[in-house]
Amino acid sequence: RGGGRQERRASMAVGKNKRLTKSKKGGKKKASDPFLKKEWYEIKAPSMFSQRSAGKTLVTRTQGTKVASDSLKGRVFEFSLADLNKDEDQAYRKVKLVCEEIQGYNCLTNFHGMDMTRDKLASLIKKWQTLIEGNVDVKTTDGYTLRLFCIAFTAKMQNQLTKFCYANSAQVRQIRKKMVDIMRDEASKCDLKELVLKLIPEFMGNEIEKACASIFPLQNVFVRKVKVLKKPKFDIVKLMELHADTDDKPDAGAAVPRPDGEAAEETPVVSESVPGSGGRL
Repeated sequence: RGGGRQERRASMAVGKNKRLTKSKKGGKKKASDPFLKKEWYEIKAPSMFSQRSAGKTLVTRTQGTKVASDSLKGRVFEFSLADLNKDEDQAYRKVKLVCEEIQGYNCLTNFHGMDMTRDKLASLIKKWQTLIEGNVDVKTTDGYTLRLFCIAFTAKMQNQLTKFCYANSAQVRQIRKKMVDIMRDEASKCDLKELVLKLIPEFMGNEIEKACASIFPLQNVFVRKVKVLKKPKFDIVKLMELHADTDDKPDAGAAVPRPDGEAAEETPVVSESVPGSGGRL
């Protein structure tokens, strides 16, 4: 009797949920290649770097209310300074550029920060020396608030026999104070463009090394990192000044001799469209 009940239950269970066999409402969405909806934009570096066309970036095309330029603005790109300045000796520097304006298919960028590659930083850190670090917040003349990080290492004195060169805590404090003062003075009296041009050739590092020579000899002094903390209100005029292309303007070329005065007057100006040109000459 028990077996008969089980058979009846099994036969009732089959085909109870009839929706399982049917496809869901609307069916499966056809999988399309997402790259068909994308387009390429050119990244333009500011005029403080020698390589103006820095690279390309992808963005989804404008569709409905979602505008492509809105998703590009604020995008941060990281480049090696060696690529931006065509100088392999600067490969240990990483520069961040932020997209601030779109013109056609060009992303106009501005400086957003600087860093050092990890392998360069690791190669500087050794035994038998003191590592000294300092950081300071500075405001440039054009209203940018930046945080600069500096790193320095003690060096052996001339004719020194002992293998170590450790600075005591009082010397470290004095060196750090000099570091902070020099970074603040140099950064607060120039605008962002001038500051970047100072950072690229390690001008501040050399100044700190000279100033601290009387306290303790230093080596490998670098402004290792720059962060942009605050920006002034966006000004398109200032950004266009940064992207003023003096080198990229097409060459005017030599003057072309005009035809004789009479011939020039008689030549009619053609303004009609050529058939099949779509209204454009």
